[in-house]
Amino acid sequence: MKASRIAAVAAVTGTAVLAVTSPAFAHVSVEPEGTAAKGGYAVIDFKVPNERDDASTTKVEVNFPTDHPVASVMPQPMAGWKIEVTKSKLAEPLEMHGEKIDQAVTKVTWTAADKGIEPGYFQKFPLSVGALPENTDELVFKAIQTYSNKEVVRWIEVQQEGQEEPENPAPVLALSAATDDHHGSAAAEDTAEETSATTETTASDDSDSVGGSDTTARVLGVVGIVVGAAGVAYGVLAGRRRSTTGTEA
Repeated sequence: MKASRIAAVAAVTGTAVLAVTSPAFAHVSVEPEGTAAKGGYAVIDFKVPNERDDASTTKVEVNFPTDHPVASVMPQPMAGWKIEVTKSKLAEPLEMHGEKIDQAVTKVTWTAADKGIEPGYFQKFPLSVGALPENTDELVFKAIQTYSNKEVVRWIEVQQEGQEEPENPAPVLALSAATDDHHGSAAAEDTAEETSATTETTASDDSDSVGGSDTTARVLGVVGIVVGAAGVAYGVLAGRRRSTTGTEA
């Protein structure tokens, strides 16, 4: 009986300890809304939980990888947050839509204008990004979380293959395989070609139809003229016959 009670107490205690320490397993992460395909554009969300019971998160900084720069980064307006986008000059220019770009976003900073992320809550920070690089399977972002008590947590440790997850892992965005229309151009070109072909076929059909109608109208016109002339000739001949008959009588 005593043994069963001790086991029950131990189980409850263990559950309590797990409940208390579970927030420590939460960390800043990044996930796409839908898919994040290589060479394409995507909306990605940085999920930031508040891990403290006595302080709020008042600032979040996300650093973009410089080895795989992203030319276009646009944040979504968020009530209660001031957003700052930092750009830096690239060592090697990027090409986008036929133009060379020598600058790219290297950091986005969200600063709370009000209470920030309070204890027991989390916040998503969305960004529209692209074009995503095609020469890597993932993008590693280094994030810095600042609390209202001036504590700073650096989520910058890169996961090493075959090793346990680090204490403060950096957010990692997995990239899916590129698709034929990841820029939208292939599909647009196919649609344009199909539309053009359809237009040409329709125009050709209309032209044939109009040409046929014109030919028919001309034939009917000629026939009408011939019939009319024949009618006139018949009328004249009939009149002459009547005149001759009357004279003989």
